[in-house]
Amino acid sequence: MTRPALILHGGAGARRSVNYDRETANMREVVEAMAARLSGGASALDVAVEAVVRLEDSGLYVAGRGASPNLDGRYELDASLMDGATQKAGAVAALQGFRNPIRAARAVMEKTPHVMLAGQGAADFARDQRLDAVDDPEAWFTRAGQGDDNHPPGTLAHGTVGCVVLDAKGRLAAATSTAGVFGKMPGRVGDTPIPAAGTWADDHAAVSCTGQGEYFIRTAAAAQTAWRVAANQPLAPAARAVIDQIGAMGGDGGLIALDRHGNRADPFNSQGMKRAWLDVSGEIGVEVFG
Repeated sequence: MTRPALILHGGAGARRSVNYDRETANMREVVEAMAARLSGGASALDVAVEAVVRLEDSGLYVAGRGASPNLDGRYELDASLMDGATQKAGAVAALQGFRNPIRAARAVMEKTPHVMLAGQGAADFARDQRLDAVDDPEAWFTRAGQGDDNHPPGTLAHGTVGCVVLDAKGRLAAATSTAGVFGKMPGRVGDTPIPAAGTWADDHAAVSCTGQGEYFIRTAAAAQTAWRVAANQPLAPAARAVIDQIGAMGGDGGLIALDRHGNRADPFNSQGMKRAWLDVSGEIGVEVFG
């Protein structure tokens, strides 16, 4: 049996001038709940999805309930997940009208022959799956993250949540969700719903990214991290090299990653990245700037 581990994030771009006590308390609560699930034998995929659902529903992060409208006043959400044991993946992009895009992404993976559904097709599918709808967007969405280092309209805004998990059977999984807000153009899709760019899991590592998604797409950031590990590079320098590459191109953000031994990496080049973890010793930690 493998000792389980997980790490989750509430997005890069945290500012030192902002108080994140609510977010750190929430992240710790989610990790504690997921630690109990893992000790009870839950699968990596189930835990990754459940953790992201809790982050989406909190309204504290730029994902799920924390969304803000795009330039047309509509709320478009993205999510993806990947099961390392099978390398199956599911994703939704520019999904409108539903509470938990990560649940829709899982339904795409499990109920269709596809990897991604987008726009109206994603919404129609979510409705067919009887997923929880948002009937009054202005009452539901909280427009979280306004104090973070998110960029003004016309530039590359960002905000994401994610979780990567190693379970007791040695399986890895990753899940990521975003609202990609702050004045984005209608139809804009970043890295979050794209396996290899924003989310990845295989037998070597599980990765979830957060930041200016265009740069993460251009570097295949999540998959590149795992492929470096597969080529026998240790996880921490592998993850750091990817963030350094993004920084050299002019992008900012971070990622969280676990390898199959439970080693953890969480590099970022913004002021901070909200994150919490359960390590293989059973210890729980929470950090924003450290």
